[in-house]
Amino acid sequence: MNKEQRNLLIAKRGHPMTWMRYHRYADMVRYMEFLAFSYPNRVQILTIGHTTNGLPLRVIKFFSKASDKIDEKETEKPVIWIDGGMHGREWITSSVVLYIARQLIENYNKHKEMADSAVWYFLPVANPDGYEYTHSRDRLWKKTRSVHESSNSNLIKKLLFGSCEGVDLNQNFDYHWGENLSASVDPCQDGYPGPGPLSEPEAQAISDFIMLNKNRIKMFVTLHSYSQKWLIPWSYTLKKAADYSELERFAKKAAKAIALVFGSHYDVGSSSSLMYPTSGTAEDWAKGAAEIKYSYSIMLRDRGSFGFLLPAAQIVPTAKEIFVAMKVLAKMMTEKKRH
Repeated sequence: MNKEQRNLLIAKRGHPMTWMRYHRYADMVRYMEFLAFSYPNRVQILTIGHTTNGLPLRVIKFFSKASDKIDEKETEKPVIWIDGGMHGREWITSSVVLYIARQLIENYNKHKEMADSAVWYFLPVANPDGYEYTHSRDRLWKKTRSVHESSNSNLIKKLLFGSCEGVDLNQNFDYHWGENLSASVDPCQDGYPGPGPLSEPEAQAISDFIMLNKNRIKMFVTLHSYSQKWLIPWSYTLKKAADYSELERFAKKAAKAIALVFGSHYDVGSSSSLMYPTSGTAEDWAKGAAEIKYSYSIMLRDRGSFGFLLPAAQIVPTAKEIFVAMKVLAKMMTEKKRH
């Protein structure tokens, strides 16, 4: 899409988003602003922090009733958090988060029950610096773009591995940080967890915001790719969470709903058993530190044929699957609250 085509699309619809291709962060922000402008009684755009390079971390808050607009500490409605883009190269996750937001907001009457069941928070891109870097320099870049003292300490490794900037954002949260062997002490490696927990402004901003609202947040969902796995805490240990069976029951129903859409199969299990032990993850932190009962990490399409380079033609099919899954989760959570 050239500049003229983009401007025509903005003039016609008010935003450049298409879900037919992977968009830059500026397009996503423009779409979020469009939602806030078009639905002022239901949508707020919150800036919860900034990246190392100064990009804003934008969160969509969607509330279907005026009474939901008040502070979550005062409202009775549960809050659901969904984020994507924690790793720069996982483009599909950000598109899916925005698709879910779009369906609930722009097609509210069609999905009224789901929309009304909670106050929804969407963070489409948790790592904007990394996301933009994958568009401009290195398509497979994973980490943030922060610079630490240790990042420039080994010139030989820097020559071997390339740029040594950045931290794996999904190993930077303050819950059993740095305990596992998967956390590399080498800043040149993708698995570098940082010099300390919450060293990254992105992780700090997410942590601060969720802790401020943790009493009302009942579900935390972080999207990743790839492998089609539905991960349940814990990541840092092979032990399972005390309420694992209930979280698994919810996840299996959601995975079953996914399979009914296009036949995609998602494995359900603990993070450490389906993947490998990893400490300092967002989903572990959300459950262990923020005490959010329903905490999941969902690895989206595919199973490896394309991997991180998932074609844009699979954006909508992937998003439709996860939307249906979130619909199931929201309904189950609402029904449990009633009993």
